[in-house]
Amino acid sequence: MDRGNCSSLTEFIFLGITTNSEIKETLFTILLVVYLLNTLANLGMIILIRLDSQLHTPMYFFLSHLSFCDLCYSTAIGPKMLVDIFAKNKSIPFFACALQFFIFCIFADSECLLLAVMAFDRYKAISNPLLYTVNMSSRVCSMLMAGVYLVGMADALTHTTLAFRLCFCGPNEINHFFCDMPPLLLLSCSDIQFNELMIFTLFGFIELSTISGVLVSYCYIILSVLKIQSDEGRFKAFSTCTSHLTAVAIFQGTMLFMYFRPSSSYSLDQDKMTSLFYTLVIPMLNPLIYSLRNKDVKEAMGRMKIKCSF
Repeated sequence: MDRGNCSSLTEFIFLGITTNSEIKETLFTILLVVYLLNTLANLGMIILIRLDSQLHTPMYFFLSHLSFCDLCYSTAIGPKMLVDIFAKNKSIPFFACALQFFIFCIFADSECLLLAVMAFDRYKAISNPLLYTVNMSSRVCSMLMAGVYLVGMADALTHTTLAFRLCFCGPNEINHFFCDMPPLLLLSCSDIQFNELMIFTLFGFIELSTISGVLVSYCYIILSVLKIQSDEGRFKAFSTCTSHLTAVAIFQGTMLFMYFRPSSSYSLDQDKMTSLFYTLVIPMLNPLIYSLRNKDVKEAMGRMKIKCSF
């Protein structure tokens, strides 16, 4: 459609999570606690890894970036969502909407790819522990992270540019609590088939690469673990992977459910609850999963507590 025939929207209006005034206070309290725990847990993980020299290893380098991604994309959405629960005017400027989606997309995509990199890191650590620090040198780790962020940024830029060049002729009310792609596309009066194709192609490529990378890495991990003679050694090797597998299963399962469905099956009210889970709950769970099941992190917390007490 010719953009000259489009009405120029200057803002969008969120319909929010719920219109039920009876549960707003309870909902706000729960989400505020979740967001604060999310922020404190991820910031705490980043600071702990930064300050404790014994955590300066490739595994914790990647874990600190996982916490950074969680913190960034949840903060792009959380504060605005909390304010809008009680706000009468839930509007967001057109370009602020584009920026919110852009930031969310960068770090959500980066987290997908980072989970595959972390699986590769675990493979290197278990298959050849003596050469682990050589194979996963600081230069290699930095290059892997640079690649993760570059791919995330390229994908986010593509989707944001394509989406916000569409025509929005009719109502500007988004039946959601942030600028996500599916409810945004429903407002467009342009042909959105190309956008849907690009979502399926690009995000599908990222998901396929991530899941394939994780599966291949763990196939090699299993083969390496089976070569270990002692049961204690096998258990120790597998125990280092359980936290990562838990994080992968939760994050990837939610993303696949959210984005890989035909548009005819979208239920925006249902998707709001799913979106709440992956924008606030998952970022809160990741540092808890890694800290509660990780001996090194627990010991680092103990050392930090002793230092703070003095």
